[in-house]
Amino acid sequence: MPDRFLFPIPQDLDWFALGPIIVVVATGLVALIVEMLRHKRNNAYVVGVSVVGLLVAGAMAASQAGEPAKEILAGTFLRDRFGCVVQVLMVAACLLSVLFSEGYLRQKRIAYGEAYPLMLWATAGGMVMATSRNLVTLFVGLELLSVSLYVLAGLSRTEAKSEESALKYFLLGAFASAFLLYGIALFYGATGSLHLGRVAEVWTSGFETGRSLLAVGMALILIGLSFKSAFVPFHQWTPDVYQGAPTNIAAFMAAGSKVAAVAMLYRVLDAAQPMVALWLPPLFWVAILTMVVGNLAALVQKDAKRLLAYSSISHAGYLLVALLARFKAPDVVSDAALLYYLASYSFMTIGAFAVISVAARAGRESTGLSALNGLWQRSPFAAVALLLFVWSLIGVPGASGFVGKLLIFRDALAADLVPLAIVLAVASVVSVAYYLALVRAAWVADESEADAAVAPLNAGSGLALGICAAGVLGLFVFVGPLLGWMAGPRSAEAERAPIVRQG
Repeated sequence: MPDRFLFPIPQDLDWFALGPIIVVVATGLVALIVEMLRHKRNNAYVVGVSVVGLLVAGAMAASQAGEPAKEILAGTFLRDRFGCVVQVLMVAACLLSVLFSEGYLRQKRIAYGEAYPLMLWATAGGMVMATSRNLVTLFVGLELLSVSLYVLAGLSRTEAKSEESALKYFLLGAFASAFLLYGIALFYGATGSLHLGRVAEVWTSGFETGRSLLAVGMALILIGLSFKSAFVPFHQWTPDVYQGAPTNIAAFMAAGSKVAAVAMLYRVLDAAQPMVALWLPPLFWVAILTMVVGNLAALVQKDAKRLLAYSSISHAGYLLVALLARFKAPDVVSDAALLYYLASYSFMTIGAFAVISVAARAGRESTGLSALNGLWQRSPFAAVALLLFVWSLIGVPGASGFVGKLLIFRDALAADLVPLAIVLAVASVVSVAYYLALVRAAWVADESEADAAVAPLNAGSGLALGICAAGVLGLFVFVGPLLGWMAGPRSAEAERAPIVRQG
């Protein structure tokens, strides 16, 4: 057959580099087919297929983290250490959410098998966001993640609050996407390209019209990403959506969606490094507002999911501090603190939501703090795990949350962002009050409240809690090797040294 009739295969196509994304997408398709053929009262095969596919994809991504950085498909995708580590975190967040989903969904009587393919495709969208350097593919990955989550947020179709959650998430998500698309259009007008690598060339060219278009376009892109990351003042949707969505989906949104949004913001800020003097001041104040508002609003919450939603907002502020330090002083600050904190945050947040999910029983679910009353009597393992997650969320020595905050604090000082370091420290102290409210609900409840209905801890939930607890402790114990793996061989020793001195 003549060559002109053959589909042209790009010379820089690397199937193995794209393998983790392909495996997750394919696993979603297989899980959907299995869901169509399965017995309608049993999702065991769907869960099994999902778990196996995620393990394969995670192993592929982890094996590539040490490989040299490589551009694929004309620079559309970048396989580098940061992208591979984020892909591993996305897979881990999805896997943990899948593990405790089946028992929870059965207690809620909404055990719809299509939830698992949607979670897999949302994960694939986040993986695309982590490895793309083209604004179109970044947007496609973002929409794949978002559209899947719009549907998942409304999974409990008989509950008004779940429908409200899905509708709010869809409307505000579409609003954020409009900002993002308008910014991408202006970016293209300024650079004549959709590749993020063009930013430096246009910004240093001295062409004022192009610089102005680029500045406005980047501002709109950052506003859109601030909505997705739940930065203040673009955070209003978060508590309502988390409260109304099924708890397993809220856990995935709090961890997986956050990791993906921060990764996409990392790619944009990395490309916009020459514009740092322009975007750093507003993001500086956004970080302060996010930490302050997230923690203060959490103090008055009586609903466990809303409390964790505002906690998620405050942690978004901590992550933004890590990003700003990384790009203000790229010569002295590596990616390690950001990636380490993303990993720690994922384990302790999903673990906390998994504990809250035990309040679902016989088709009903109460997410008030009082729903956890008597947990230490009915499920001691879940109560001990919750204590560990709260310990880490506060940042007390002995858990990964302490090391993560210490690393961000150190990087903020190294980048001469002293006010952000001070606000981070004070915000962590303030958070003690509302995190202890979770512990009190489970451990120090009044005897009259101890009859609250708590579902028995099933095998999937127990396994998810065990893995999250092991992750929180393992990240603390093996901090040196993990920082070396995340930062790369050049900065491994520099990352280990401060931890040794602090110990």
